[in-house]
Amino acid sequence: MEGVSYQRFPKIKIREVKDDFMKFELRETDASIANALRRIMIAEVPTIAIDLVEIEVNSSVLNDEFISHRLGLVPLTSERAMSMRFSRDCDACDGDGQCEYCSVEFYLRVKCLSDQTLDVTSKDLLSSDHTVVPVDYSDTSSSFDNTPNKGIIIVKLRRGQELRLRAIARKGIGKDHAKWSPAATVTFMYEPEIYINEDMMESLTLEEKTELVESSPTKVFGIDPENKQVIVVDPEAYTYDDEVLKKAEAMGKPGVVEIHAKEDSFIFTVETTGAVKASQLVLNAIEVLKQKLDAVRLSDDTVEADDQFGELGAHMRGG
Repeated sequence: MEGVSYQRFPKIKIREVKDDFMKFELRETDASIANALRRIMIAEVPTIAIDLVEIEVNSSVLNDEFISHRLGLVPLTSERAMSMRFSRDCDACDGDGQCEYCSVEFYLRVKCLSDQTLDVTSKDLLSSDHTVVPVDYSDTSSSFDNTPNKGIIIVKLRRGQELRLRAIARKGIGKDHAKWSPAATVTFMYEPEIYINEDMMESLTLEEKTELVESSPTKVFGIDPENKQVIVVDPEAYTYDDEVLKKAEAMGKPGVVEIHAKEDSFIFTVETTGAVKASQLVLNAIEVLKQKLDAVRLSDDTVEADDQFGELGAHMRGG
């Protein structure tokens, strides 16, 4: 309909934030935007990872290809990834991918000189850029674990064995290779709305109420110790398994509990590999999504928009 706007203004409410974990609510939007944000966080937010390895000396038990693959999967701090150039688009090195604007050099030189097995880890990688280094997984907040963090093991060496190499790290996205994905896991769920029919619940005995509560695989419901009423303990623990609803029907009390999903409210859980902080991952994903939308809008005044986007291009211009 002409003149009608379907514009919406999504809102985000942050619940919990850590360096590698974030939980937030996304409201006043639909599943298409929520899923687009999830997919971008997994596959299209750029990070930095080792992409080229030149082995000088390798007398370890692992062959060159095995070591190169393990190096590629070592997460690197990637705060500057958004400002770096993709190697294929870098005009400073003509796409060679070995200049300061699109790459970072790493060196590793280790030789075992004792009878004790030597662990070669990500801590042994020396970077040419102090802002791009292997992720440190040591938990400085814990007072119980006093063992030193040795990094991610790449290979083990015995006396006389040596490993020398040069590696080039480049900017990339998870869509090209999983080593560039900054997300360990990104999930979202519809926020559930749970209604308890108090009048119907009063007709149940305490034993029946207990059976109803225990029919849920997760701790969604509980019984108030004072008035013996069924209460909602944690609505977000509900996994849309319908077990409570099935139990209510089996007891001849359909409608005693009603559960609906809010179709414009989502609860996100984000865990990162450590390459970028969880909060930065969400911000970067939003920026990438905006860039994608801008790319579509740039064509709104051109005839090519119809050829490229078909009916969508004409629709965006109001045609």
